[in-house]
Amino acid sequence: MAEASKTNPSQPRHVRDVTQWDLETDVAIVGFGGAGGCAAIEAADAGARVAIFELASASGGSTAMSSAEIYMGGSGGTRVQKASGFTDSTEDMYQFMMACAGPQADAEKIRNYCERSAEHFDWLVSIGVPFKDSFLDERAIMCLTDDGLLYTGNEKAYPFNTLAKPCPRGHNLYVEGDNGGPLFMKIVTENVEKRSNIEVHYETRALTLIVDDSDTVVGLVVRENQQELNVRASGGVILCAGGFVMNREMVAKHAPKLTLGTEPIGNPGDTGSGIQMGLSVGGAAINMHEGFISLPFYPPASLTYGIAINDKGQRFINEDVYHGRLGDFVLRQPSDRIYLILTVEQYADYETASYLGAPVAGTGETVEELEEELGLRKGALVHTLALYNEDCQAGEDTQFHKSPNWLQVLEAPLVALDLTPGRGAFVPHFTLGGLDTLPTGEVVNEQREIIPGLFAAGRTACGVVRRAEGYASGMSVGDATFSGRLAGQQAAKRRAAP
Repeated sequence: MAEASKTNPSQPRHVRDVTQWDLETDVAIVGFGGAGGCAAIEAADAGARVAIFELASASGGSTAMSSAEIYMGGSGGTRVQKASGFTDSTEDMYQFMMACAGPQADAEKIRNYCERSAEHFDWLVSIGVPFKDSFLDERAIMCLTDDGLLYTGNEKAYPFNTLAKPCPRGHNLYVEGDNGGPLFMKIVTENVEKRSNIEVHYETRALTLIVDDSDTVVGLVVRENQQELNVRASGGVILCAGGFVMNREMVAKHAPKLTLGTEPIGNPGDTGSGIQMGLSVGGAAINMHEGFISLPFYPPASLTYGIAINDKGQRFINEDVYHGRLGDFVLRQPSDRIYLILTVEQYADYETASYLGAPVAGTGETVEELEEELGLRKGALVHTLALYNEDCQAGEDTQFHKSPNWLQVLEAPLVALDLTPGRGAFVPHFTLGGLDTLPTGEVVNEQREIIPGLFAAGRTACGVVRRAEGYASGMSVGDATFSGRLAGQQAAKRRAAP
């Protein structure tokens, strides 16, 4: 046990220090969530022997905790898109996702994702993932009906609607309620279990990588039943160990803006150990400062008619955006307070229908009364509302280009919700940084040279999703499952290579 305490993910074990191989396989996978499961299926179907090492006592990871919306489209559309009356262009999907990722975009990775997205849908269907051919035409964070398609991002909001034709790409599993994640992982797990060339080790912690004298990754050290085991992997190791949102020291160090969030979204294994293993053998970690951070201000959809202001009484965003974009923009405000201003009618069933949990900061029978109650400079909110209401009457938001569908004059009596992070509102968050990889899943160093024998997928890798301000629900599970598949294929090929 003394030796075990010295083994950590930041220090790889050298093959010269391995006295015996306790397990041998072609492909070793760390983590059995959406990425690890899909990697295992693809590697096994390519003929490789696969061993999955999962810290928990069951499969699932963060994918099982999610709604498992899956962001897919392009190539004319998936079966569900076409059945729902939508034709989706690969180029529109590409332009939209490039805008979502901004300057951090990996064009090659995004292009590959968009071009093969409809094929990914078909693959998921082939392993038994069910989708209903129907569209939910509502503004919702998640689909609580069993409908198969909905808008899950900023596709219809400015500026994205000026860059690409909007199309819904959030694919929801054929199940009612927020139950997509458990169903998805049940199906993936069943697929893994019926493949005789996949071996699953639960309650097994991956400790560190094993490298040879040429710095090729040749295996993995795991702890199982309180024993350290050396695992040889002829095709390589695929790290699917999640992100680092549960490692609060890493979050504070790399993504300090996420410390303003109230609820880390992930599973207990999201400690960054996979990223640390990759770093230990020369892999590059990128985009570590970024993360998803949200203010889920809808449902009810009626809150979209309101306006978000800072403590100067000024608007700063078009309020028809996806909730993650609002969350990110809130963090940019040089402001001590953020409010959402609504009419009493728009407030509606907020208390029973919303996830937000933001407290009422003030009410006013007049604009001036609310302005005073919120401690704003006299005339600031009066001026902002006068401009906004003038635009509403003209049918055009001249300041922030909010869709005319969501323009509604704000007349007293008014309600203000306190959106300030740390003052009661639900602010979920998770990390978006990870190991730099090629579209094939191969981990690369700072010079973008391949680390032989090492692959990463899901949140351990930095995938197609790069920023909260461009995030759409379904991009995480879409990216994890797709990147897992490609890593599994590539690792299997490497094992077969002479």
